[in-house]
Amino acid sequence: MPTHSPEPADSHAGSGAPPGSAWEVFGAFLRLGLSAFGGPVAHLGYFRAEFVQRRRWLDDAAYSDLVALCQFLPGPASSQVGMALGLGRAGWRGALAAWLAFTLPSACALILFALGVQRWTGLTTSGAVHGLKIAAVAVVAQAVLGMGRSLCPDWPRAGLAVVAALIVLAVPSAGAQWLALGLGALVGWRVLALPAPVAPAPHRDGGLGRRGGAWLVLLFVTLLVLLPLLAAFTGSTWVRAVAVVYQAGALVFGGGHVVLPLLQAGVVAPGWIDNASFVAGYGAAQAVPGPLFSFAAYLGAAMPAVLGGGWAGGLALLLAIFAPAALLVLGALPFWASLRQRGAVRRALAGVNAAVVGVLGAALYDPVWTSAIHSRADVALALGVFGLLLHGRCPPVLAVGLAALGGWGLAGP
Repeated sequence: MPTHSPEPADSHAGSGAPPGSAWEVFGAFLRLGLSAFGGPVAHLGYFRAEFVQRRRWLDDAAYSDLVALCQFLPGPASSQVGMALGLGRAGWRGALAAWLAFTLPSACALILFALGVQRWTGLTTSGAVHGLKIAAVAVVAQAVLGMGRSLCPDWPRAGLAVVAALIVLAVPSAGAQWLALGLGALVGWRVLALPAPVAPAPHRDGGLGRRGGAWLVLLFVTLLVLLPLLAAFTGSTWVRAVAVVYQAGALVFGGGHVVLPLLQAGVVAPGWIDNASFVAGYGAAQAVPGPLFSFAAYLGAAMPAVLGGGWAGGLALLLAIFAPAALLVLGALPFWASLRQRGAVRRALAGVNAAVVGVLGAALYDPVWTSAIHSRADVALALGVFGLLLHGRCPPVLAVGLAALGGWGLAGP
């Protein structure tokens, strides 16, 4: 990565461009929201090419440190980087514009898919949708492998991942997942040894400052605590669904795929949606551009008995899953320079990330594998798609399309 000389003291966080408008941010991110396939790692590459190299909104040092912040926080890293870029460019309106433009294309596509599944009830049992479920097996397996390599580079962290997977498989519940993540934080804090971080680059905070950031973090914690209490007090299924999805968005470490087991425990176990429809929607989420967290829009639209379904339900859960990510990244930006230097915080996060690999590995078996793989032909198709993704460098949208075609072919006339 190229090295840049320090910016003058009055510059804007390493940016080579003056502040812009929210409409400029919206236009730039809408193009990416319609074309950025490939998951969070690919999204970060698209962002760098667009905003560092092409538009020069910031330099490589500031961008790399922004990515480090968003990987440090729970939530969808690429979406959080996008919000932070929008904030630095055009204030809070820019952050909102970046999120809307990057997220709505995929959310709308998944809501339409959910409506189609409800209208044509045989769609969930069709060969093409079965192919989407098989594609989900390959995609999640690739995510487990890639995350294992980067987040479990030594024996202590690999062991943490195995223990976390065993806990979740032994007690398949949301509580077991939180226990596994908490154990990872505790062991990481007490056991792991990590190299010292490099000095962070400054960032535009959109005028929030530390006081504004503290209020946003306080709001994040307040909602995390009060929403489940409000759901229990009112008995409202609607509030409970929002609380479940907010909690999933608030406690996801390690990338968008990790939201799968958290949401599955929250919405399938109560009977709000069946496993087959859940995994089919997750497979469809691989075939659209933009953030994987848009899967929540599918769930909201596919649960008419809980949220009324349709567009209102889809957009409600979309807001619920992204709200904690927005509150955290915008609230943490003013504190990032000092926070990332704390060794205890970094060690605990490394332990959580290792446990995340185990939680996702357990989800690869149940519900993803158990819902999709029913024959040797299914195994063969899953292995073929996995090989295309891992060694063939096949775009995910093409791999998912081939899986749907393969599932249709296996089903026969």
